[in-house]
Amino acid sequence: MSRLLPVVAILLGWNTAAGAAVPAPLTTLRAMQSITNEQASQAPLVAFEATVTYFRDYEKTMFVQDGDSAIYVYLTTQVKLVPGDRVLIRGTMQPSFRPFVLSNDATLLRHGAPLKPAPATFDELIRAQSDCMLVTVTGVVRSADLALSSKRQTTILSILIDGGYANAVIDSNDANALKDLLDAKVEITGVASGRFDGKMQKTGILLHVSSLADMKILKRSSANPWFLPATPMGSILANLHVKDLTQRARVHGTITYYQPGYAAVLQSGSKSLWITTQTIAPLRIGDEADATGFPNVYNGFLTLANAEIHDSQVYAPISPQPATRQELTASKHAFDLVSVEGQVVTAIRQPSQDEYALVADGYMFSAIYRHPEITGTLSPIAQIPAGSRVRITGICILDSSNPFNRDVPFNILLRSPDDITLIAAPSWLSIGNLMRLIGLLLLVVAAVAAWGWTLNRKVRRQTADISARIESEATQERKMTQLEKRRSRILEDINGTRPLAEILEQITEMVCFGLDGAPCWCEVTHGARLGNHPPAIDNLRIVREQIPARSGPPLGTLFAGFSPATPPTALENEALALGARLATLAIETRRVYADLRHRSDFDLLTDISNRFTLDKHLDALIEGARHKASIFGLIYIDLDKFKVVNDTYGHHIGDLYLQKVALRMKHQLRSADLLARLGGDEFAALVPTARSRAEVEEVALRLERCMDEPFHIGEFVLHGSASVGIAVYPDDGASKDMLLSFADTAMYASKHATH
Repeated sequence: MSRLLPVVAILLGWNTAAGAAVPAPLTTLRAMQSITNEQASQAPLVAFEATVTYFRDYEKTMFVQDGDSAIYVYLTTQVKLVPGDRVLIRGTMQPSFRPFVLSNDATLLRHGAPLKPAPATFDELIRAQSDCMLVTVTGVVRSADLALSSKRQTTILSILIDGGYANAVIDSNDANALKDLLDAKVEITGVASGRFDGKMQKTGILLHVSSLADMKILKRSSANPWFLPATPMGSILANLHVKDLTQRARVHGTITYYQPGYAAVLQSGSKSLWITTQTIAPLRIGDEADATGFPNVYNGFLTLANAEIHDSQVYAPISPQPATRQELTASKHAFDLVSVEGQVVTAIRQPSQDEYALVADGYMFSAIYRHPEITGTLSPIAQIPAGSRVRITGICILDSSNPFNRDVPFNILLRSPDDITLIAAPSWLSIGNLMRLIGLLLLVVAAVAAWGWTLNRKVRRQTADISARIESEATQERKMTQLEKRRSRILEDINGTRPLAEILEQITEMVCFGLDGAPCWCEVTHGARLGNHPPAIDNLRIVREQIPARSGPPLGTLFAGFSPATPPTALENEALALGARLATLAIETRRVYADLRHRSDFDLLTDISNRFTLDKHLDALIEGARHKASIFGLIYIDLDKFKVVNDTYGHHIGDLYLQKVALRMKHQLRSADLLARLGGDEFAALVPTARSRAEVEEVALRLERCMDEPFHIGEFVLHGSASVGIAVYPDDGASKDMLLSFADTAMYASKHATH
């Protein structure tokens, strides 16, 4: 149970009812085991004596037992205990997989000898018949590793017992004790517990073991696993042998999802089950159905495998449960039919599926509709503009089943294209609408110019006393025309390649021109100050206009300075507002283009070139080498044992390790060389200016030797290595695919030769 149930206690909180009469506390474990989770949610008081069978002080985790009754206790006070201690526990009951005790007082009564364990079978453990009891099991060790539990190193064993697998967590970080444990037959004593998913459904067996002294090796493996004959990777199935006595099970519920030939989901109340099936029989979503198959756990989730499904034709649809992003990422809605609102970022049509990328409360997730396996033209994808707010209905699928992880990534499986509903169209403040507004202004100005030209002809025929007024109007019209020309030039530059700083300076000059030479400048948020900023602005009347963003905080501010003696006019606000709208268009256009360009060319984790960029450069190098009759090199790099890093330290440490490796390899290359991440733990380097194979080999050797120094990541020290392979154009291949294949083959030859 490790850190699982303590977190449950903290999340559920202290539910003692206030103001009500306090009932007598429960005084025996047998009485506590007789209450239900619903009764435990009322937080009844307990005060009882029992013997400690397991205690982990840094988690405040404890199991106690009295006779044939046992229970889990989460402590809220500091106390030092060992197995065999007799204790007095006071606290309240709380609901969980089964009710447990949240203790606010634990008193040591006396020391004693540890209790004797009872032998337990796989069936008793998987059915939770020995839950919280001190038991002994016998089995064969399948894996033995040091792993993290509550940020501390512990020993985790996977043990094959008669009937299935169990995990044992031993409070020890002695790596030497793990030697020669693989395939050994052991007898191990610990407290029986379980692994759970987000709905507190049991998904496995877990034994809590106090020390290595509680494990007895009955028989060591007859052969050292590290000296077995090497098996070709494509032939490992020859060693497979399964004796499966799992009994068939039948479940009943309503069909909430169905993908013919692959899987279905049945839901009954708050319980949902993922069912794998090869049937392509027509099943109607919303019908009650029976499924029969074999219980299984996949990636920590309960499933029914190799199933057959019988549709009762009774239509009893389940209403989707409205859920927030926080509820879905808490992993308590696995495979449930839910509905969630979000904002569309983009939609992608693929041959096998349609995918909508959405954002809810700043959290990115996907809604996926998998196309039926039919021939012919696909139905059109729903055209939902980016920025629209939609409601998504479908099956919640998660990356992790651990109910105590937070912000677990999730996606929604759509049952049909109709499961996405438009709630609100995008905001009117968009680039397209701004362009339409500017076009309308241009039409208005053109109409005004035409009207002014006609009026000017009439005025010139008027008497001399009004000629001065006509000239003034003509001057104003010329000024408007100049403003329109400046606006048009700015719009052309926004859609071109002119630097953003120069465009913003053009905008301040346009506003300055429209305000008869008043100084105007722009301050970009977290950026530069551009334009004509007077050295002393304290003596000026300052008018400002924020540069709005389509969403989020303002992008900056536009300023203009005037003499304090001049009164404010509407022209000031109009000129600044027009300049601010143009600045919004310029800044967001540049940022969107820069972000999209960077995402398409660089790997988001390591910030080096990606596979797409490598392919482009490789095509260009081949074309150039053909014209110049030159050579170049390609180096393929594969990190050794990267999976061990992920399995031992977690994916976060694995990501940091990849970033440090990429940075270190990048420092080994010359300015003309290119380093790219191909995916996972595979990298490639292009050496475009190579003059010989020896020069490419020298670069490859530098990349390989740069892994010799250890990597310091947080509190961990990682020792890495890499296997490399090279290909030289045109000796090893005249096309991109041939060069990549040759370098990949050379890399694997090097890996097998050295490992």
